[in-house]
Amino acid sequence: MKTTLATFALAAFVLARPAMAADTIVSKWVQLGPGGTVEARVVTSAPSCPSISINGATSPMGLRATPDPAFNVRLCSATIPKSAKSAGVAGEALPLWRGEANRIVVIGDTGCRIKGSAVQDCNDPAKWPFAQTTHEAAKLKPDLVLHVGDYLYRENACPPDDKGCAGTPSGDNWPTWNADFFTPATPLLAAAPWVFVRGNHEDCSRAGAGWLRLLGPLSFTPGAACAAHVAAYAVLLGPMSLIVMDDANAPDQYGDSNLIPTYASEFASLAKLTKGPAWLTMHRPLWGAISGPLGLTVGGNRTMIAALKSPHELDTIGLMLSGHIHSFEAMNYRDAPPQLVAGNAGTMLDSAPVDLSGVNLSGTAITEGLSLPGFGLLLLTRDGSAWNADEYRGDGTVARHCRLVGRKLDCGKL
Repeated sequence: MKTTLATFALAAFVLARPAMAADTIVSKWVQLGPGGTVEARVVTSAPSCPSISINGATSPMGLRATPDPAFNVRLCSATIPKSAKSAGVAGEALPLWRGEANRIVVIGDTGCRIKGSAVQDCNDPAKWPFAQTTHEAAKLKPDLVLHVGDYLYRENACPPDDKGCAGTPSGDNWPTWNADFFTPATPLLAAAPWVFVRGNHEDCSRAGAGWLRLLGPLSFTPGAACAAHVAAYAVLLGPMSLIVMDDANAPDQYGDSNLIPTYASEFASLAKLTKGPAWLTMHRPLWGAISGPLGLTVGGNRTMIAALKSPHELDTIGLMLSGHIHSFEAMNYRDAPPQLVAGNAGTMLDSAPVDLSGVNLSGTAITEGLSLPGFGLLLLTRDGSAWNADEYRGDGTVARHCRLVGRKLDCGKL
């Protein structure tokens, strides 16, 4: 009788473990990294890492980062083989990488801005719609999600009398990261693997430590100095590659002579990072437009422009994808690949003229281009050798249809 009771108790405990573990899983996702790595990451409040099930076989996840005063959660990770048919944590499935991306959601600049006098209403979904954006994006069933940078915007404490952001955390710590990104991104984190680009809000003077810990593509060493730059790397997306460049530190308004050699070396090596066609993603666009003083349209990152020694260094690039400017923009240039800017998924918006054709950006003219106001997300879908680029509003309706054929975007007439 004792044996039967003991066996029953043990079986009940084993069966209860997944539910108990699920209660301690704060967030989970899959991300693609250098060399084609596919990695599951889990944030947990438990005293140890959970197990991961891959093709029915269970093994413990590795520890990426232990809790500390700012990040009072445990971060765990595990590599998922490309051949995996199933993967899950605590009884819940993880999105699998199928080896090819035919539907790509692109979002950027997603957090709720609280800095100085710029205070966004984080508690009003109409004024900070990131949660709605991810909900609508998940409905599009992407194969991949690309975040083009700038995740954490709650840099300062909410002003005492501001009800719009009352109760919000601030600073580079887990409560803020969870409020600004992980909680609202939950449905999209469950929908597909991600590629995470570093934004200027994730440089070492702002939220760099948190980004390197939580989302960085390389191994993490607690207590190590913040890495100011992560070397460019390629992610294979089937017949093409996505090259990820970290230009978080590159000043827009002047060329930083200390940084130009680093970026020049990376531009010169783009063709070596991949053998086939490629897209280039970096947070700050080489040439992006914004309405400046006196009604002038200005733009162009002076550091990156100085680092690009010849437009031929971009000959293998078919498209550039960025954020940083808080709007949607589609631009063609005479001697460079086209640019899509998707920095309008949540934070306070910027403005630029709807018609950007002919605008000169730090020496480079836009041959055809446009911007759109309002919050939204971008969906890229493969169509044979071409791609459709649809800019969606936050409510799930299409605001603009563009088509990428070769190295030219066609967004129709204004």
